[in-house]
Amino acid sequence: MTINDIYIRTIEDLEAAVTELGFLPFFENSLTGFSIEEHVDPGIWFTGSEGPWEWKGPVIADLQCGYGKFFEKKAAYISPEWFIDFANYRRDGYDFDARFEDGLVYHGDKTMYDLIDNNAPILSKRLKHLGNYRKGGNKGFDTIINRLQAQAYVIISDFRYMIDRNGNEYGWGVAEYSTPEHFMGETFRERVYDRTPEESYERIYEHFVSILPDADEKKIRKFLK
Repeated sequence: MTINDIYIRTIEDLEAAVTELGFLPFFENSLTGFSIEEHVDPGIWFTGSEGPWEWKGPVIADLQCGYGKFFEKKAAYISPEWFIDFANYRRDGYDFDARFEDGLVYHGDKTMYDLIDNNAPILSKRLKHLGNYRKGGNKGFDTIINRLQAQAYVIISDFRYMIDRNGNEYGWGVAEYSTPEHFMGETFRERVYDRTPEESYERIYEHFVSILPDADEKKIRKFLK
């Protein structure tokens, strides 16, 4: 299957696309045509009807996949199988503690990672409270959480919605954060460093070439950085 075969009308279509492609960004990006936004029925794309935005939490739960701002600071799904190679490549073969010991981690990143690791899964509101990310407190929440996602140390494991007095959900949904180690469990922990980071990168690159037949190969390599 390639991206050209995808058209999303139902949650089942979306889950099949994530499973078959392995990687699927949510919004339009530098790789033309490689997003849910460009392959969705317009009738369910932010129209008031239930659609991909409301399906994020259920898809994550059903597939146990990676979800987060992994590419160009934009959100994407990555299937469990491909997330192993993605994490190995983006982490450069380091688990977080080893990365910290080698002096490759900002102090603020270490603080936030530890809060997530020790409290996973944790809603963003509680994470901000525990880390004192508020007016007059610590700064840089978005920068740090986005960097930890890009490095594949942190993922979004669900979205929780506010409930009105009638028991109905409303709002955009509050992100719940976890680590892949917590969310994906033993299979991820045992396999994530089986290959070299270079081997994982080449596997991902060749896969992208196969699912994006119209994409420029230089643009693919830039997208994967």
